[in-house]
Amino acid sequence: MNAGLNDAQKSAVETLAGPMLVLAGAGSGKTRVVTYRIANLIRHGIQPSRILAVTFTKKAAMEMQHRVADLITLDTSDQPEISTFHSLCVRILRRQIDQLGYPPNFTIMDAADQASICRKVLREIRVPDSSLRPR
Repeated sequence: MNAGLNDAQKSAVETLAGPMLVLAGAGSGKTRVVTYRIANLIRHGIQPSRILAVTFTKKAAMEMQHRVADLITLDTSDQPEISTFHSLCVRILRRQIDQLGYPPNFTIMDAADQASICRKVLREIRVPDSSLRPR
């Protein structure tokens, strides 16, 4: 299963205890290391639902999910949590936001939403569109 991994990568894959942070440059095999480690943990009896892998991009998260599925057959009801930091944090907020006094149906504003609100506020305070541009 560890074919194509260097010694440091094999060590990361074979480490069973505790959390692990994998930091490396583009094209260095981070996704391979993480997916092999997930498969190895599951093969050693760790429940998939107790495994969390977090990455920056949706593309990387989807790639990890596909690679894990290629490495090991899992019950669809018991999957490792593989997501982006953004989606993980949104899920946590939706579950816990009421403790901060906010409703769980909040929305996250993207850059276009922010610019739209800025333009609206500028109009309300009568600042001409030509004098200020929201960025």
